Amino acid sequence: MSNSSLPEQTVSHPTQSPSTTTELRPSYVKLAMRNMVRKRATSLQHFVLTTVGLLAVLVGLAYLTR
Repeated sequence: MSNSSLPEQTVSHPTQSPSTTTELRPSYVKLAMRNMVRKRATSLQHFVLTTVGLLAVLVGLAYLTR
């Protein structure tokens, strides 16, 4: 049975101000940056592979259209 049928539990604190609620839930960018710092080798490997792939495509297109 999948977990999607289970109701999600939400914690709400009516006495807290909205600013403390947003501080408890970091943004997607913060989570992504934290993940990149934790998994530094994987992030660098993906960056290098992406850069090499993009350069290969650009050089290949330049060669074909010369």
